[in-house]
Amino acid sequence: MVHAAAAFAKATFRTRTLVCTSSIGPGATNMVTGAALATINRLPVLLLPGDIFARRNVAPVLQQVESPSTQDISVNDCLRPVSRYWDRITRPEQLLTSLPEAMRVLTSPAETGAVTISLPQDVQAEAFDVPVQFLQKRVWRIQRNRCDQAALSRAAEWIRAAKRPLIIAGGGVLYSEASDALSNFAQLTGIPVCETQAGKGSLPFDHPQQVGAMGVTGTPGANLLAREADVVIAIGTRYSDFTTASKTAFQNPAVRFVNINVSEFDAFKHAAVALVGDARVTIKELLQAIGAYKVDVGHAADINEFRSGWEKEVDRIHAIRKDPPITQGEVIGVVNAFLQPSDTMVCAAGSMPGDLHKLWRTRQPGGYHMEYGYSCMGYEIAGGLGVKMANPMREVYVLVGDGSYLMMAQEIVTSIQEDYKLNIVLLDNHGFSSIGGLSQSCGNDGMGTEYRYRSGDNYKGDPVHVDFAANAASLGAWSKRVRTGEELKAALGEGRKQKRTSVVVIETAFDQRVPGYESWWDVPIAEVSERESVRAARKKYDDGRKKERYFF
Repeated sequence: MVHAAAAFAKATFRTRTLVCTSSIGPGATNMVTGAALATINRLPVLLLPGDIFARRNVAPVLQQVESPSTQDISVNDCLRPVSRYWDRITRPEQLLTSLPEAMRVLTSPAETGAVTISLPQDVQAEAFDVPVQFLQKRVWRIQRNRCDQAALSRAAEWIRAAKRPLIIAGGGVLYSEASDALSNFAQLTGIPVCETQAGKGSLPFDHPQQVGAMGVTGTPGANLLAREADVVIAIGTRYSDFTTASKTAFQNPAVRFVNINVSEFDAFKHAAVALVGDARVTIKELLQAIGAYKVDVGHAADINEFRSGWEKEVDRIHAIRKDPPITQGEVIGVVNAFLQPSDTMVCAAGSMPGDLHKLWRTRQPGGYHMEYGYSCMGYEIAGGLGVKMANPMREVYVLVGDGSYLMMAQEIVTSIQEDYKLNIVLLDNHGFSSIGGLSQSCGNDGMGTEYRYRSGDNYKGDPVHVDFAANAASLGAWSKRVRTGEELKAALGEGRKQKRTSVVVIETAFDQRVPGYESWWDVPIAEVSERESVRAARKKYDDGRKKERYFF
């Protein structure tokens, strides 16, 4: 439920949201994961969980956790650290002060996230004569704040002096509806633009300054340009470790940062010149401030070379042909080529986000919907439902691995009940490929990440086969299992014609992965081990950590 609400908010660029209600107990604590996801991704959702009796005389009630040190606690307190605003209503008149604060946070570009208002069971049933003025319609306008002009002048000086500048486009570009402003800025200056997961789609893939994904899951061009950049202009990003490659991405000893962000907290990261303001307004003002600046011909040539080389690499990965099971990269290519520009692709967890960040050719803002701030398994189908609710006329395609599907497939039933058709492509690689590959890269064996029967003290037995097509059909969906790229394309066409949710299942290779490019991720490896493979991985880890930097 909260995943759907977060996706709804993301799909509408944070201009709308949904309200989620539950009982006290597991209904409330089940919302904790969704609340964390919304807050981490800066997405507005309003949660109204039930709570224990305010009058206390019947305590302990069903589903109440008791504390010997206080009576003023319930499971809803679990939502405090993952909410931007949290309140418990013990008297009905408290709503008069609580709800305006909730709306302030929900509509704040800088402070938004999960808002939780806990409602005790007895207070819920009380009548209260609300002042009529409180119930009148009110429009909350999302402000476009301007940045400090002195900071803007300083940022312009840095950019005018830059030899190898780079722009990082984050989710704030999309939420500020700044794609056109960014496109104009990049074209006039010639500065290359790379994208975070949340910012993918800020520019179309074929924009002349678009150099692709940034960071751990990035493209070679973006990461090589970041390595040498002397000025990084980061727009609407919080600099997660995947974006900065665990602080190893920027290796120029003289690199400086200009951060455009509505959040002061994010704007000051990396000792940047902080342009605290709306992205669209600030981009336009910055363009005016830097005047006729243009990157030199050498930098422009590098951008063109990186773009050309990457498109050839994407074509190569999309066109890998082998006997089934086919590769995940080929599946992405088939689906990407099939979708219309107005369609939306939804994904969240596993190995696919990294491949999609690199390979997916996005043509319009909002066409690429990735939840990666929390990388939450189980988000995909529920998130797809929220995207469809936000844009009923759009075709929504959910790409999900078998692991995530097994966690939360039940939203297929909701999609059919509510008549929100989804197109689901389920990649069956018989296991948890992402964490399995990560385990192996750390010198281990995967530790049960393939669906295999236990054989003694290991998981080397026969595969455990799950009939996902039959499972989806049992939930009411139209389903079909395919084996090749050609069959997948045909099934996508059939599924699009269906009036109800469709699920196309295709087996993919567990160990065929899209490589990483010019990047590194800090995953600590045991310093002491009896395994030679772990010791070798530790040595590589120590070498990688030497490139990590602090920015003061």
